[in-house]
Amino acid sequence: MTGEDWRVAVIVEPALPAGELANTIAVLSIGLGAAAPALAGAQLTDQTGRIFHVSANKPVPVLQAAAADLRSLLLKALPAPDGALVVPFPRFARALHVYADYEASIPERDLSLETIDGIGLAGPTKWIRSLTGSLKLLR
Repeated sequence: MTGEDWRVAVIVEPALPAGELANTIAVLSIGLGAAAPALAGAQLTDQTGRIFHVSANKPVPVLQAAAADLRSLLLKALPAPDGALVVPFPRFARALHVYADYEASIPERDLSLETIDGIGLAGPTKWIRSLTGSLKLLR
């Protein structure tokens, strides 16, 4: 699932305020890591014996796309190929501070109608490139 032919990408709405942008990138990254612990689950030890966890074992480019393009990207990405990951961050989630409220609201929502602030993707290189090849790095 996370072999050499795997890529990771985080795509966000660049017009978000800095704090919301940072939060979106963080929660998408946590979602990807939780769904595929092999992306970062290893431990290393330095020469003095300090043990720490690896932040990521693959590059994680942070790309940018406008909200309308993020929605289109999400709809192209789903359904994902076997083993691939799609982690969306719909804007309405920002107003919900209890996960159970978010989970309970999803069956009543259509993500194709929601504003999407970001998407985390992990999967086969060809698939990731087909979805993100024309996107620019967030600067």
